[in-house]
Amino acid sequence: MSEFITMQEINQAADAIRARITLKPEIGMILGSGLGDLADSVEDAVVIPNAHIPNWPLSTVHGHKGRLVIGKLEGKNVIVLQGRTHFYEGYGMGKITMPVRVMQVLGCDKLVVTNAAGAINPEFVPGDLMLLNDHLNLIGFGGANPLKGPNMEEFGVRFPDMSQPYDKEFLRLAREACNEADMPFQEGVYASIAGPSFETPAELRYLHTIGADAVGMSTVPEVIIARHGGMRVLGVSGISNKANLDGSTITTHDEVLEAGKVLVPKLTTLIRGFLAKL
Repeated sequence: MSEFITMQEINQAADAIRARITLKPEIGMILGSGLGDLADSVEDAVVIPNAHIPNWPLSTVHGHKGRLVIGKLEGKNVIVLQGRTHFYEGYGMGKITMPVRVMQVLGCDKLVVTNAAGAINPEFVPGDLMLLNDHLNLIGFGGANPLKGPNMEEFGVRFPDMSQPYDKEFLRLAREACNEADMPFQEGVYASIAGPSFETPAELRYLHTIGADAVGMSTVPEVIIARHGGMRVLGVSGISNKANLDGSTITTHDEVLEAGKVLVPKLTTLIRGFLAKL
């Protein structure tokens, strides 16, 4: 089986979703580990289990419900991926980013992508929200770029510009939404690694040295595909744990999910405020 996703596979998935909905989605949203409860805010929701969509990657990770929720949020038509799949689960890059391609085919020109991330910046603490202003595609540096293989001319050019992966106007609106809610926030650079093992202290010190503020195992491949297809992107990390730069603590996935309980209300406030301003 080819590691590359075809237009036929993308269109089959899009057609299956279209058959279940009446509205045309304009904003795609991807919710990370422990953050899926934000989807409960969607009004007039149509819920589609991922297993009911042809060719769709199925999540194997606790904390990712594996459903699409389509409806309205702050008066905007949204399609919400309640849980994502990851490279470390054994899928190819084409497969884990296929949902973004389907969102593009369905008409979405905006993407809000969220994740749970470990803090590297010493000023960041669990429970913080970090607006992404740039990223480090460390998975891609090793050759696993989601644009590897034949270019899909239907979406974009062979060599897409990545000088502004996160939309500056969206960042401004997100800052305003946080300030109006009197909710503190951080901004920074997100480093994407393959996982599933958490980072060693030496790796974290390296990431700190090269300019990363937070680290996780997702998001960047989806953002690259989104930008290739002309989508404007807002990225938000929920800081779930402090980075273990000196080897004195142990990081667990349960810790990440527990932090989500604190982060979801903040993330809901941010995203609702952001959508209201669009």
